[in-house]
Amino acid sequence: MSELPAILVAEEDFNRLSSMIEKQGHSETAAALDEELSRSTLLPLADIPDTVVTMNTAVRFQDEDSKKEHQLTLVYPHEMGDGEGKISILAPAGSALLGLSVGESIKWPVRGRKDLHLKIISVQREK
Repeated sequence: MSELPAILVAEEDFNRLSSMIEKQGHSETAAALDEELSRSTLLPLADIPDTVVTMNTAVRFQDEDSKKEHQLTLVYPHEMGDGEGKISILAPAGSALLGLSVGESIKWPVRGRKDLHLKIISVQREK
C-alpha cells in the first residue's frame, strides 16, 4: 500500500483496535487494519482535530469512481447492530477512512476487487 496519506489515530482508539486485532487472529482484514495502525501518528483524542475520522465518528465521504456520497458512522464490529448507517472498522472502506482528514483522498486496495477511491467530505465527532 504505497502513497497512502499520513493519518492521525487517537491513542484510545489505537489501544482498543490493537486488542481487537489480537483477538481476531490472522484474518486479512485484521492484517490490513494492523498495517494501517502501524503507519499512524498517535495523539490523545482531545488533541485530534475535529476534522479527522476517529472511531464512532459520523463521516460523509464520496466514492470518487461512482461519485456517490455516503454518510456512515465508523464503529467496532460488535457495535454494528443492524448495520443501518454504520460501517465496521474491519470493512475495507472502514479501515481506509480511519485517521483521514476532511478533503483527503485515499486509494485503498481490496483483494479480488477494484480499489476503493474515497474522499472525506465532512466529519462529525460523537458528543
